[in-house]
Amino acid sequence: MGVIGWWLLPITLFHLVPLSFSALSWRQLISPSSSPGTITLIWIRWIRDSINSLLPVAGIGGDIASVRLAHLQGVPGAQAAASMVVDTTIGVATQLIFVISGVGLLLMRSTERSALLLAWIVLIGTGVFIVLIAAFVLFQHRGLFVGFANLARRLVAEKWLSTFAASASAIDDAVAAAYRSGWSILRAIILRLIAWAAGVGEIWWVMQSLGHPLGMLDAFTLESLSSGVRVATFMVPGALGALEGGFILFGALFGLPAQTALAISLSKRVRELALGVPGLFVWHWIEGHYLLRRSESKAR
Repeated sequence: MGVIGWWLLPITLFHLVPLSFSALSWRQLISPSSSPGTITLIWIRWIRDSINSLLPVAGIGGDIASVRLAHLQGVPGAQAAASMVVDTTIGVATQLIFVISGVGLLLMRSTERSALLLAWIVLIGTGVFIVLIAAFVLFQHRGLFVGFANLARRLVAEKWLSTFAASASAIDDAVAAAYRSGWSILRAIILRLIAWAAGVGEIWWVMQSLGHPLGMLDAFTLESLSSGVRVATFMVPGALGALEGGFILFGALFGLPAQTALAISLSKRVRELALGVPGLFVWHWIEGHYLLRRSESKAR
């Protein structure tokens, strides 16, 4: 990490490139008449990623918070929730495509037993997630939120569910409409794939600064495999420990010493903290400002 030094600053800022493409992907799923500006969606995406990276929210707390933030920026509640559900689905589906591409490049690079074993493990895990995504999409077309509302009525007092139950059907209709939007869905998928591919530049840049330059295809493979670790360990906050172990394991396939592979992971941790901590403070300020204005209006 001492060798990387001040290169951590531009490496950290480079992450804004894939983040921006992810925000543009989400924008395709919101009606142009109610969509906030691009800059607004980028900072909401920034807060969303900050929450998911640094808080123990199973990788979905930031998604829920971003629905609220989008609604505060003028997006109708049902449309904000529907766009986030579809965006999350597209994000996981394209991430699996990214992971499979990396496995393919790994097999083209090496047919050693360790590489084949790793490829099989990743492909089996990917196959399980493909089935889960397909089931999730099916439920989205079968009244997912209405089903949640009916289930919640058995567990939670009706007065706490009144708002959600009233909008559940509208959210389901908005989700179905988003999937029927045709070109908008296709543009969202393409932009999200670009976002995953752009993230490869972070590893490439880290390796350049460490004096162990990797080719772009090798960096693509390493980034995609580490992305697969994040998918498999989504319940672990920030994939702590798992990501570090994954980089050491995958780095060995490319002849990287353990300390070099670990430096890649640590540089990502530095980036998560450098961007994530300010993101959490901004989120806190926005929510506090909103509650303050609301209390003042009630006092009047």
